[in-house]
Amino acid sequence: MADSIMIQGTMSNVGKSFLTAALCRIFVQDGYSAAPFKSQNMALNSYITADGCEIGRAQALQAEAAGIEPSALMNPILLKPTTDVGSQVIVNGKVRGNMRAAAYFRRKKELIPDIMSAYEQLSEAHDIVVIEGAGSPVELNLKTDDIVNMGLAKMVKSPVLLVGDIDRGGVFAQLMGTLNLLEPEERDMVKGLVVNQFRGDISLFRDGIDILENLSGKPVVGVVPFTKCDIEDEDSLSRKLTDNSADGLIDIAVVHLPKISNFTDVDVFRQYSGVSVRFVSSPSRLGTPDLIIIPGTKSTIADMEWVRESGMEKAVKTALNSGIPVFGICGGYQIMGRTISDPLGTESGGTVSGMGIFDSKTVFSGEKRQTRVSGKFGNIGGFFSCLSGAEFYGYEIHMGRTDSAEMPLTDCGGSVCGNAAGCYVHGIFDSSQVSGALVKRLFEAKGLTFEGTVTDRKVYREQQLDILAETVRKSLNMELVYRILREGI
Repeated sequence: MADSIMIQGTMSNVGKSFLTAALCRIFVQDGYSAAPFKSQNMALNSYITADGCEIGRAQALQAEAAGIEPSALMNPILLKPTTDVGSQVIVNGKVRGNMRAAAYFRRKKELIPDIMSAYEQLSEAHDIVVIEGAGSPVELNLKTDDIVNMGLAKMVKSPVLLVGDIDRGGVFAQLMGTLNLLEPEERDMVKGLVVNQFRGDISLFRDGIDILENLSGKPVVGVVPFTKCDIEDEDSLSRKLTDNSADGLIDIAVVHLPKISNFTDVDVFRQYSGVSVRFVSSPSRLGTPDLIIIPGTKSTIADMEWVRESGMEKAVKTALNSGIPVFGICGGYQIMGRTISDPLGTESGGTVSGMGIFDSKTVFSGEKRQTRVSGKFGNIGGFFSCLSGAEFYGYEIHMGRTDSAEMPLTDCGGSVCGNAAGCYVHGIFDSSQVSGALVKRLFEAKGLTFEGTVTDRKVYREQQLDILAETVRKSLNMELVYRILREGI
């Protein structure tokens, strides 16, 4: 059986996912076989494995960091919020159904066998399992029958590193408050503290390290600086979603739908010099971008209604009519059609008129399509003619079927009409043939020449993971980390 180490945080978005990925990469670099594990993930950014299972996007990235194929074993429970009080529940990569939060809370203990079976299979196949917690381990009103933080650590007998984010302020209160709210047995399982996202001269925090160690009785395993590496983030609290700066020569505006999913589909454009990506939640902030992207959503009908009521529909169509190209992905593609129908109540039920950019209609069914795809763009016209014949890869995750009278965008479907295009493929831009051609076309449309580097997203991600691992390795006392692994709890 594998040794394990668990990364828990003082709150959401303190860097647990990135530290888990970094440790996976470090352990592999040191000659070990490592795998990530998160028993329960709540996220709208998901990924499809080679065998058609749906898992959190973060676990797929962590598997990539470990140099192994992503598997449903790494994330046996995925919750995808559909409303403010309910989620689609995915177990072992397959949809189990929609459930209100209160009902799931009552029944989550029933999923422990699935969690333990997945963990044990990973543990048998690898030397080290790096476990990621969720949110905070001391949400006291939710702590009963915990299956993702200290409850899981007890079940698998894993030592814990507790991470706080100094960039968000109050790191002493974060770490000490969390420790003080843990039960004595749980506090003993915390074998070290990590201060993450430090900006400036780390030597100025030496007194802070002493204070933390004296107050907590725990060693500070390391202080990790704010790291400039472009790693995909699945968290709804991602800073990327609130970065509204249009400081590049090329301005890509992404419609920030209320139930936005897989917003990492646009991350590839951030790797290109001179290109800025911003998320826009108000028509007044749309401006005159060079490209508009309507991303995926977990609640297509509700988000279509928001698009209309907020005035975003009018703003996008006005931009399209003025020559600004628009691209829709998955739910965004559905929104661009004439009608969206949900006869079985898969989401919210009923029928709503879409934006009418495409002569297409979408009907939801009870069957979810989960598959990886690859193919080529067709011989298309309009702004996106630059993509004709380009090869792409990605994956589809959707409940609806779209019938379109428009010209197919790719040999896997989709639609193109003038300067508007859309399809179901998440990751459609990741291929260097696609992103490179599109970026060059955006520059040319402004009378500019792109002189930067064109890199496939997979290659680029490997480079960024190495940067992350190098930074974390230099920042943590890895000798202590390995000792914690060996000694366990």
